[in-house]
This record gives sequence, C-alpha cells and structure tokens, in this order.
Amino acid sequence: ITVISKLERRTVAYHESGHAVAGWFLEHAEPLLKVTIVPRGTAALGFAQYVPSENLLMTKEQFFDRTCMTLGGRAAEEVLIGKISTGAQNDLEKVTKMTYEQVAVYGFSEKVGLLSFPQRYDGFGMDKPYSGQTASMIDTEVRELVAKAYNTTTELIRKHKDKVAQVAELLLEKEVLHQDDLVRVLGERPFKTAEPTNYDRFKQGFMDSEDSKSAEVDPSSSVGEAVPT
Repeated sequence: ITVISKLERRTVAYHESGHAVAGWFLEHAEPLLKVTIVPRGTAALGFAQYVPSENLLMTKEQFFDRTCMTLGGRAAEEVLIGKISTGAQNDLEKVTKMTYEQVAVYGFSEKVGLLSFPQRYDGFGMDKPYSGQTASMIDTEVRELVAKAYNTTTELIRKHKDKVAQVAELLLEKEVLHQDDLVRVLGERPFKTAEPTNYDRFKQGFMDSEDSKSAEVDPSSSVGEAVPT
C-alpha cells in the first residue's frame, strides 16, 4: 500500500481536477468518465479515465484541445496551489510527443511546411533525416505550440478555478468521482453537435442501463432488492 502525505494527496486531487475541468470545457477534448486519487503503486498517485475516442482522423483543433487538457493538471497546481510538482512528468511526455508529431510528422506547422519525418531507429538511437537547421526549427515550433496551449489552459483554469476547487475537494472527500458527479458540479458540457458524439452515446447507454436496472426492482421493496424471476 502506498502511503502519501496530506499535502501530496491534496496536490494530486487538484491536479486531477485540473484535467477534469479542462477537458469538460474544451470542445475537442475527451470528457471524463472517472477520476480517482487512490494510488496505484508509486507510478500513479491518481488516475483519470476518459470517453474513448474513435476518431480515425485528427485535426489541428483536436490536437490543441487535447494538449490543453493534458496540461490541465500542471496548470491547476500552479493557479490554485501556487507550487508545481513532479506529478506532471508523464503529462509533459505525452504533450511533447503529440506536438512533435504535429510539427514533424503531420505537416501542421506553417514554418516547417508540408513535410513529414516519421521517427526511425537505426539500433543506436533515433535517426533524424533532416538538417540541424530544420531540427532547430522543429524544436522552436514545438516549444511555441506548447507554450500557447499552456497559456490557454491556465486562462481556462483561472476562469473556472472555483469549479476546479469544488471538484478537488469532492475528490478528497469521496476519492473516486464519476461522470454524474461532475455533471452535478460543472453542469452539462456546453457543446452541441449535429450528430451524437462518443460522449453522447456513452451517456445514453449509461442511462439506458440504469433504466433497465430500475425496471428489475420491486417498487414495494424498501431496500431496492431485485424481484426474483
């Protein structure tokens, strides 16, 4: 069993809350299904589960919002706690990989242009099939894109900092939050689409499942026991 201090537990709660709130208010991010601050060994002191994405293609807007969501934990630590921790290491690794892919693989950078440099390994390390000048340009572009995403995220967290605090304190109290807990604090997600999203389909499936369970319960039973069949 991993034992963490009260300060670490609070930091983890605000970190995970930052992810949850950022994803909730970013149109192209994956909304949260479940978040917990129950440690899983020393590798993960908190864990968030999101609506699985079934997109076969990704746009620049989707990449940007998902980058912002991934930075939500670090932004929440900075804005609401006033100190940053090492808890964002894995998040930063994901952000770095996503952003390099946008710039060097998918041709999303106007500065680098319509070029694609998939990463290759020659047994000794990564082979970069481009010049040092291009490498410097890619590095600069990646830093600028990540900085832009982090600025957007911190602004969003500041705008909703009361909600971030409410979710974090509820997480400290319950240790595990589900989608319905977030709806009670944050309200429904403020985005409407022409066709159902994965989030809409999941939510409808969850409601249908709950309705089905309710239909199997004897209404005269005070403890909600299932009616024998």
